Amino acid sequence: MSADSEPPGVAVLYNVTQRLVKGEPQDLLADRPVVACARAVCNALAAAGHRVALAPITSELEEALAPYPPGEWVVFNLGEGLEGRLFEEARIAWALEALGYRFTGSHGDAIALSVHKARAKAVLQSHGVATPPAWVLRSPDDVDWATVSALPFPLIVKPLAEDASLGIGPEAVVASPQALRDRVAYVVERYRQAALAEAFIAGRELNVALWGDPPQALPLAEIDFSACTDPLARIVSFADKWDQGSSECRRLPVLCPAPLGPELAADVTVTACRAWTALGCRNYARVDMRVSPEGVPYVLEVNCNPDLSPDAGFARSARAASYTFGDMVGHILELALRQPGIYDRESTAYRWPVYSKTNGRHQHLQPHGVELRRRALERLSGQRRGGQRI
Repeated sequence: MSADSEPPGVAVLYNVTQRLVKGEPQDLLADRPVVACARAVCNALAAAGHRVALAPITSELEEALAPYPPGEWVVFNLGEGLEGRLFEEARIAWALEALGYRFTGSHGDAIALSVHKARAKAVLQSHGVATPPAWVLRSPDDVDWATVSALPFPLIVKPLAEDASLGIGPEAVVASPQALRDRVAYVVERYRQAALAEAFIAGRELNVALWGDPPQALPLAEIDFSACTDPLARIVSFADKWDQGSSECRRLPVLCPAPLGPELAADVTVTACRAWTALGCRNYARVDMRVSPEGVPYVLEVNCNPDLSPDAGFARSARAASYTFGDMVGHILELALRQPGIYDRESTAYRWPVYSKTNGRHQHLQPHGVELRRRALERLSGQRRGGQRI
């Protein structure tokens, strides 16, 4: 971008959800902080001198972004989708890429893979990243004696394709076949998807915030379960995370930086970076892990585009590294601005090729897009006159 060009504006994209198509009514609590986060991000960018606009998704993404052409705006992507529909967050990222925007956070492929817990585990394992063994159960009837005999109780049962601790409560940790069957029935009925039964790792829980290219780790954080006398109660439930008014909510302290020895800290960081690479993360992400009593770091989940609220985990790690909230937001935006944009008017190096022929009406066949093979273009543009294609 030349020195006299106006820098791009920043459209802060986020969702406004009023109802859910599945799950529990209180799951809406996980969506509401997105609005406050968007405003905090907008204020931070405005304070730094950026031209900023809030772009709420109330129905369609394309409608929300219509006033902000991709040649003039970059998207700060906080969109998670509407009504709790599956893989909406990935669809938003796919659409942003197709529309030609530069945007913060990961591409749709990485988001979709990270949300689908079983597929994410398979990819992590193929890259040598330790993750707890797990089984996909599509119905309570899948919990038969042959299956049960192979399962290492206790297990934690999760919806297959949710994040933000949706569907995770005290009953999610099961220690018997009947409890497993009941929990699978709950997940299938309420969340309308298969359940993932995962071996429960009774160990320390760590969060690793990563950003950059290649990824750099911010100070590690540890969930302090010292007040939980029951090892099976050492989980971060939905109520713990989102429902501060619930009787089930426990104010779990977070230690950041985590009190880890240098060798374990290095193992955790390396494992988190390998998980980032395996799933194809970009810009920023958070890796949630458990360290077994034997000292093995297990990846539980990789969170592309984690919550950036000032009181959330990613911002906490950034503060521990001496970044203000404004610094953090500005750095994430800068990572997005480094991306080549297909509508970059200043750089011919990154423009997509333009096919120079016209359709005979002085209209270019492909004004914005990847170059197609000549024969394909000829088939698209040719007309038959007297039995010959011209």
